[in-house]
Amino acid sequence: MPPMRPEFLGLFAGYLVVVLAAGLAFSRRMRSAEDFFLGAGRFPAGLIYVSLTSSWFGATSILVTADEALRTGLGAIWVVGLPAVATVVLLAVAFVRPLHRLSVLTWSELVEIRYGRTMRLLTAVLLGWYMAVLAASQMVALGRFLKVFLGLSYGWGLVAGAAVVLAYSSFGGLRSVVFTDLLQFVLLAAGVAVLFRLAAGRAPWSEVVAAAATAGRPGYFRWFGHFGENGLIFLSFTLAWTISPIALQRIQAARSVGAARRGLAATAATLLGLYLLVVLAGMWSLPAFADGPPPGPLVARLAAGGTSFWAGGLVFVAVLAAILSTMDTAVNAGALILVRDFFQKAVPAARRRPVLWSRAATLGLGMAALAVALRFQSILKTIGLSSEIMAEGFFIPGLAMIFLKRPRPLAGLLGLVFGGGFAVAGFLEAMGVLSLGLPAWPRSLPYGLALSAAGFLLGSLVGRKRENVSL
Repeated sequence: MPPMRPEFLGLFAGYLVVVLAAGLAFSRRMRSAEDFFLGAGRFPAGLIYVSLTSSWFGATSILVTADEALRTGLGAIWVVGLPAVATVVLLAVAFVRPLHRLSVLTWSELVEIRYGRTMRLLTAVLLGWYMAVLAASQMVALGRFLKVFLGLSYGWGLVAGAAVVLAYSSFGGLRSVVFTDLLQFVLLAAGVAVLFRLAAGRAPWSEVVAAAATAGRPGYFRWFGHFGENGLIFLSFTLAWTISPIALQRIQAARSVGAARRGLAATAATLLGLYLLVVLAGMWSLPAFADGPPPGPLVARLAAGGTSFWAGGLVFVAVLAAILSTMDTAVNAGALILVRDFFQKAVPAARRRPVLWSRAATLGLGMAALAVALRFQSILKTIGLSSEIMAEGFFIPGLAMIFLKRPRPLAGLLGLVFGGGFAVAGFLEAMGVLSLGLPAWPRSLPYGLALSAAGFLLGSLVGRKRENVSL
């Protein structure tokens, strides 16, 4: 185990102060929920690019991808990297124009138009849950990373980072989140480059080839190595992220369709490069860990052991930037759902003082995520459970409603209940509340999708039959 670097504790504290100051400095006076959550829809392509890249390049991007690459090789690119790239490309090609033109702030508002009020409430619960678990996955990563790197307890590490994120997110809304992401984007890009250099400097590539052969890993250099499970993970993440509230929020915050599309195109190219560097860094570490993976995130070991303060510090800050930039986005997008679909519906004061209630929703969503993070301590499992919620419960009815010309209330309801119910049962089983013998994520994905599709089809057939009878 590499020695702890006490000087990095000061770097951690200083970084949190800088991020907090940047978030507060770029906030401004706001009068409505639209100002708080969309920044008045004036963001150019450059800010959309920076914010999306920072948001999608989170804890799994660095920590999990590097660990998986060390263990399985080049096929680790399918775990998080290619799903992120595929999602952004799909959004740019097929969904930018219809999403930017929507006159709604949340998916659940469109759900009410297409499927009715009951479906809106169920969708809001599902989406709010998804955003809370997604934010929790970043908190889990923060707690585990700081425990290895600084020796902080798991709980204190994640609480410190979450407190800073909630402070600037609740004060400045999306504007603070986006401009904070600008700072964190620069740091994470530089840190990933240094991480690759640290790994590549340990040994020549020929030693990686020899170590893979000695360890008996014939598929280590194949793009489709371990594709059985990785393929399901790819599908789960791609389906979930395509209809993520984060994507809708960023596209609608763009000043035009062209700005959104240019931002997405630049994001796809950058993400591909960043993920490849992380995968190669993980693979290049194989000779040093041929006897088994390190006890903790590989990235923490590379940065903490035998490196200069500046090189290790930059990697350290890059990981923090990746985690916090995804955490603040998830909290902000989840709070939007709480405000529009719960507070403004049930509390008259929320309509009179929208910014105050937007801040309260940000804090509430963050506290819910914190509770989940204290329960789970596996990064990939937590983010996998969050994607399962979206992919199995909302993808089919969510995708259909973008293009539906006529309301299909029963189809949407049954698709959500069948698929979402299965996802809920799987989540409760993962928490130890239920014991039903359901397949664990990602093997559960085909079953949940099949149930959602069956529910949507059944609802469509029954709905059409009712229409024919009424005619």
